[in-house]
This record gives sequence, structure tokens and C-alpha cells, in this order.
Amino acid sequence: MAINLSKGQKVDLTKGNPGLKNIMVGLGWDVNAFDSGTDFDLDAAAFMLGTNGKCPTDKEFVFYGNLSHPSGAVNHMGDNLTGEGEGDDEQVQVDLSKVPANIEKIAFTVTIYDAETRNQNFGQVSNAFIRLVDESNGAELIRYDLGEDFSIETAVVVGELYRNGVEWKFNAIGSGFQGGLSALCGHYGIEVA
Repeated sequence: MAINLSKGQKVDLTKGNPGLKNIMVGLGWDVNAFDSGTDFDLDAAAFMLGTNGKCPTDKEFVFYGNLSHPSGAVNHMGDNLTGEGEGDDEQVQVDLSKVPANIEKIAFTVTIYDAETRNQNFGQVSNAFIRLVDESNGAELIRYDLGEDFSIETAVVVGELYRNGVEWKFNAIGSGFQGGLSALCGHYGIEVA
């Protein structure tokens, strides 16, 4: 039975699921009917962060342009250009046993590609969610529905996995940013060309 989280809620992930190793992080969304006439291309990404809250190198930024971390700990399953259909729109696989020791957190984000040019923002997106699934048995462990509290934001930090001693926990963040992917990259210490 999945735990439904609300914004700001933190929950143990590995403590109640001993042996949990492979997690599929599914992110999904719908675009409201009154959209701008251009396809919405939302992009999921994972930022692998050190103790300072920054990515040690640009290899720790896993997204449609860098689908895998060299350790094999985080793998992006590919870009969905339209968000059509039910269920997860994009998925990221995490192998907790391979996360390098210098990584304290993995932040999961969703941004709107080319949002300024297309005049799009998260106020036009609904039913956004993140869910964590145990890949060994397909069981949904955690689900966080973001609700409708966004307007002009073009990027959202959805949630993060983080170490707590030897265990892993999940924090439902749900905080919006203006400035899209480049603002997030700046926040996490990645230089954008």
C-alpha cells in the first residue's frame, strides 16, 4: 500500500522496506485544456548532491542530455516530448546500492522545456505527481501529488531521496522556481552553457 505524502512530509524508505535496492521514480503530469497551442515538453531530471547541496561535477546532473550517472546509480529512461497518455510520463531508475558515498541527496525535478518562448508555466499543468516503486515486485511505495498551487513557475523540485545514517528517506518538496532548468542548475551548482 503506497504512502500518500503531503508537501513537506518526510518518510522512511529503506527502514520499512529492508533489502530495497532498485527504485523506479515515476513522474507524471497532465496539461490543462486551455493550453497555448504548442506542445508542452516537461522534462524530469535528477541532481545528485553532495553534503553542500551541490552537484560535485556536471556528471551528477542526470537528464535527457545525460541519461546515466557513471556509477550506474541513476538512469533516466528517456525524454517524453508530449506527456500524452496515462501513468508516468518520465521515469528515473535508482540503484541505492550504487550511489557513491559522496552523494547525500538525489533531488528530482520537472521543468518545462523552452517555457519562456512557448509562454508556458506550471499554472497550466495539473495532476503532477511523483511515485516511488520497488522494482523487485512492482509495489508503489510512496506517492506525492503536487496539487495546483503553482502559477508562473517553470521548474519544480518535486522531491528528494536523502541519506539518514545507513537508511534512505524521501522528502516531498514541491517547491517552484522561475527561470526553468537554468535556474535549477544554478541552484545546484551546475554551470549552464
